[in-house]
Amino acid sequence: MASAYNCYMCVVCGYIYDEAKGCPDDGIPAGTKWEDVPINWTCPECGARKDDFEMVAI
Repeated sequence: MASAYNCYMCVVCGYIYDEAKGCPDDGIPAGTKWEDVPINWTCPECGARKDDFEMVAI
């Protein structure tokens, strides 16, 4: 069965944002969909913009 959550990878450093896990250290709770992540959020590893992420299959 397919997950209701997607993963997005930073094309700069390879960091994976998993919607199911969120990014609690940045104030983004688990279960936060990509479209609900603030536009000004940046990659916690390299500082890349949200535009620098692509959806990936894990």
